[in-house]
Amino acid sequence: MPFANVKIPQAALSRAQKAEIVHRLTALFVDYFGEAVRPHTMVLIEEVGDGGYGRADEVFVVPDAYRARDAVTPASG
Repeated sequence: MPFANVKIPQAALSRAQKAEIVHRLTALFVDYFGEAVRPHTMVLIEEVGDGGYGRADEVFVVPDAYRARDAVTPASG
């Protein structure tokens, strides 16, 4: 069973963008392994909350301008 685990910043992608990632990764596995793997392919998208990861020795927070419009964050309800 093909399995992909994608970690993204919380609220960085819309539901439609996450669905597109699922479809494209599934298609990639099908292209590589054949159509028989489609029903067994698992794509897990994990959202990591602000402050839950770092980059360049700094704790990372997604700027509001880059948050998905349909994403619900604890601050926005």
